[in-house]
Amino acid sequence: MIGFHSPYWLLLIPVLIPLLLWHYLARGRRAVGRLRYSDISRLQAAGPGVMATLRHGLFLLRLLAVTLVAIALARPQAATRLERIYTEGVDIVIALDVSGSMRAIDLDERSQKNRLSVAKDVIHDFVKDRESDRIGLVIFASSAFTQSPMTVDYEILYQFLDQITIGIIDESRTAIGNALANAVNRLRNSQAKSKVIVLLTDGENNAGEIDPLTAAEIAKSYGIRVYTIGAGAEGLAKVPVNTPFGTRYQRVEVRIDEKTLSEIAEITSARYFRAKDKRGLEQIFKSIDELEKTKIESESARRYDELFRYAAVPALGLFLLELLLGQTRLRMLP
Repeated sequence: MIGFHSPYWLLLIPVLIPLLLWHYLARGRRAVGRLRYSDISRLQAAGPGVMATLRHGLFLLRLLAVTLVAIALARPQAATRLERIYTEGVDIVIALDVSGSMRAIDLDERSQKNRLSVAKDVIHDFVKDRESDRIGLVIFASSAFTQSPMTVDYEILYQFLDQITIGIIDESRTAIGNALANAVNRLRNSQAKSKVIVLLTDGENNAGEIDPLTAAEIAKSYGIRVYTIGAGAEGLAKVPVNTPFGTRYQRVEVRIDEKTLSEIAEITSARYFRAKDKRGLEQIFKSIDELEKTKIESESARRYDELFRYAAVPALGLFLLELLLGQTRLRMLP
C-alpha cells in the first residue's frame, strides 16, 4: 500500500502547474518577433519547423519535473508488510560470585582459565542468544553491588562484564544473601511477564546481613524465580597462590553449600544446577535459556520503505535534460 508522509506538498501540483502554464503562454505571445515582408504567403504555407514544435517539449519536461519534485517532497512510502513483533518478555539479573575461591582452575583446565573467566565467557554467550530481554549484573564477595543496571544494550553489558575481576570487592568471604537481595531489588518494580535471577557461586554464605533463604522468600513474594548454580569440580581444585618464589598452585577442597542453593531454587519454583566443568556450565545456561523464553505478542507494526528517491532522481534528470536541450538543439536565437 502506497501512502504519503507529508501529503500537503501535493497541493503544489494544482497550484504551480496552472501558474507555469499561464506564464508560458503569456511569455510566448510577448516573445514573438515581428519582421515586415512584402509577401508572406509562402512562409504561411510552410508552417512552423520541426524544431520550433519540439521546443514546446522543453516546457512539458519542466512541468513533469515540477510534478515529480512535489511528489518527492510529499515523501511517498510503501507499507511493505504488516507484522506482529514478538519479544521474550523476560527481565534477568545475573548474580556472579567474585570471591577469592573463583580463582580456582577446575572448570577448564585445558585453557588454564579460572572459574570467574570461564563463567564470564559462558555468560557472554548466554546474553548473545537473548533477544529484547533486559539483563543486569550483580557481583558479590564479602558484599554485593550492581555492576550493570537492567539494559537491552548488550554492548554496554559486555563492557561491564569484561571489567569484572577478582579483588574488585573484598574477596575474603561470600555474601550470597546480600547478592540475592540486591538482585531482587533490581527486579521488584519490573513489569516483565517473567522475572529471573541466575545466581552463580562456588562457595558458602559466610558474610552479609541477610540470610539467603530470607532473601529467597522476598524473591518469591515478587514472583521472581532464582536459578542457582554451584560452580566447581568434585574433590580438590587447583588454586594459584602468590609466593616469594612466584606463583604456585595448591589443591583446595571444593566446598559448595548445595543444600542452601537447592532450597533457594525450590522456594522460588526454579532449579538448582551443579557445573563441574565448562561444558556443563554451558549446558546449564542453555537449559535456563530454554526455560525462560516467554513469547509476548506486541501491537502490530507497519514497516515502511521510503520511495521519494524514485521521484527525486527522475526530476533532477528532467531538469538537466531541459537545460541541455535548451542550450543545444532546441536553443532559440533572438
